[in-house]
Amino acid sequence: MSEIIQIGPQEGPQTDFLTTRADIAIYGGAAGGGKSYGLLLEPLRHYQNPLFGGVIFRRSTVQIRNEGGLWDEANALYPKLGADMRESTLEVNFPPGSRMKFSHLEHERSVYDWQGAQIPFIGFDELTHFSEFQFFYMLSRNRSTSGVPGYVRATCNPDADHWLRQFLDWWIDNDSGYPIKERSGILRWFVRIEDSIHWADSPDELKKKFGDQYPPKSVTFIPSSIHDNKILMSKDPAYYANLMALPRVERMRLLGGNWNVRASAGMFFQRAWMPLIDAMPADVLRRVRYWDRAATKPTAENKDPDWSSGLKLCRLKSGLFVVEHVVRDRNTPLAIERLMKNTAAQDGFATEIGIEQDPGSAGVADAQNCVRLLAGYNVRVNKPTQDKITRAKPVSAQCEANNVLVLKGPWNEDFFRELENFPEAKHDDQVDTLSGAFNQLVGDGASILDVL
Repeated sequence: MSEIIQIGPQEGPQTDFLTTRADIAIYGGAAGGGKSYGLLLEPLRHYQNPLFGGVIFRRSTVQIRNEGGLWDEANALYPKLGADMRESTLEVNFPPGSRMKFSHLEHERSVYDWQGAQIPFIGFDELTHFSEFQFFYMLSRNRSTSGVPGYVRATCNPDADHWLRQFLDWWIDNDSGYPIKERSGILRWFVRIEDSIHWADSPDELKKKFGDQYPPKSVTFIPSSIHDNKILMSKDPAYYANLMALPRVERMRLLGGNWNVRASAGMFFQRAWMPLIDAMPADVLRRVRYWDRAATKPTAENKDPDWSSGLKLCRLKSGLFVVEHVVRDRNTPLAIERLMKNTAAQDGFATEIGIEQDPGSAGVADAQNCVRLLAGYNVRVNKPTQDKITRAKPVSAQCEANNVLVLKGPWNEDFFRELENFPEAKHDDQVDTLSGAFNQLVGDGASILDVL
């Protein structure tokens, strides 16, 4: 007797996602809700149809092949139904003849690679990684002669500035930014005329208003969160702790599913999170003085130029961090070099030095000059590869957890004021040096070049 294989969704939003009649169903809105697994399950309802085929898109091929990503999950699921998994082409062939493919739309024009294609099932994993143009263009490829009407399924995490936020507006509370529970899974219909989308509660309402030349498409949104994924919570309870440890903005998005939250002043740093201390603890493991240089004096034409800043951060044996000192100046390149050299002498050879390299060949030459200037000290040149907000998130999370202390000093007020106004303030040199020092201490963040 052949073994009976049971594959199905978890009760709750995942089941709702797999049973909706919508032409377009969007699932998720938080991390850990079982979104990708639901997306992989969806086309299996048609796997015995030899004419059926589908494509699941991610923005890049790297994301598909990532450890524990779509391809790994598909490998754990589809072979149970006898699928032939072709890793070189990311194609799946089922014994009845049906097919699935995993592909990318890395560039805006990648959609044109699919001209002439007929794809009964189109999936978008993390729809907020795709542009509005890419999504609506691929709807033109969503057609079928398999007997299965073309349909689209997508997963997402919240993004307040993405086009999808407005597209899902009816399902989201505009004041709180959280999904409206009572509207989960409810169908609405839209037509797109020129560049405008018109919504209604029924297809007849749209046909009455715009005529039959604009066939309506049905849409629904089904939010989920880690609390809906009982299997994950049971197998990996530490994942919830990981989400709780995120900086506030990411935590509200990925744990709470908030569609309104965005980076703003006070979201990353608050002085109440960073206790002041009167003296340095004795259990210091490492010290880093991190520099972000500007080397510009105020002039009549530029009365408020950027600062050169050097922040000293210590890591304690207890696991806490201490901002020990900040030195700042707006002066000529030569004066800034003297400041760096004198500060290094005061800090001593035990204090590591981090130097942020500006982009371009001029930045490389400037970094080389600084290393020569500080010969004899432990100097590391860091070339940031991420934006300022991304680089600030790890230390922001530690600050919110009260794991970053600040030694009392005359520089405190300027330091706190800048941090609390980040990312909206004009100057962010102290934020950059705090992020850089923290990332160098924990060995994460900016890529570290060889000492020159």
